Amino acid sequence: MSVLTLASDPQDATALEGAEAHHARLAGELAGRVKMLLTAVDRREPSVAEKIHAGLVAFCDRSLLPHAAAEEAVLYPVAHGMPEARLLIESLLGEHRCLTALVAALRATPNPSGAAADARALQVLFEEHVAKENGLVLPLLAMTPEVSLAALLADMARSFQVRGVPAATTPTGPAGDSGPRRSRTVARPALLRLTDCRAPR
Repeated sequence: MSVLTLASDPQDATALEGAEAHHARLAGELAGRVKMLLTAVDRREPSVAEKIHAGLVAFCDRSLLPHAAAEEAVLYPVAHGMPEARLLIESLLGEHRCLTALVAALRATPNPSGAAADARALQVLFEEHVAKENGLVLPLLAMTPEVSLAALLADMARSFQVRGVPAATTPTGPAGDSGPRRSRTVARPALLRLTDCRAPR
C-alpha cells in the first residue's frame, strides 16, 4: 500500500515521507559514528576513539535526545489518545527512557571498549525504535482524518528550533515548513514523561 493511500490527504503523505527520511538520516549518522568508534577500538587507537566518542555524545545531545523530547511533547500525546495505540506509545516511551539511559552511560564511560558496547546497544535500540514509529505510529496519525500529521511535524520543527537545532535537521525538511496549516483540531492529552527514569547499568 502506498503512502498516498495510507495518508488522509496529500499533505500528510508528504509529511509522512519527510518524517521517515528524517529518521533515516538520524539512524544513518548514528550508525556511521558507531562504526567509526568500533573501528578505532578494534585498531587500539585510544586517542582517535576518544574524539569519536566525544562526537557521538555531542550528536546524541544535539539531535537524538531533542528528537525524542519533541516526539513526547507533540506526537506521542496525540497517538496515546487513540485506544489502538495507547499500549504502543507507552512501550515507545519506555524505549525513550532506555535511549536516554544509554546516552548517559555513553557520556559517563571513560573506557573506549565500554563506550563502544554502549554505542552499539544505542544503535540497535534506536533502529528498532524508529522502525516501529515508521511502520505503526506515523501511518496511524497520517490515516486519521481528525489529525494533521503535517501540522504536528511543523510543531516538532518549531520545538527543535526553540532548542537551537538547525532547521535542516528537523522532521519537516530543510525549510521546516509543512505548508498551510489546516483547520483540523488536534487534541493533546497530558502524557506522563518517562525519560527521567534511569535504567540500571
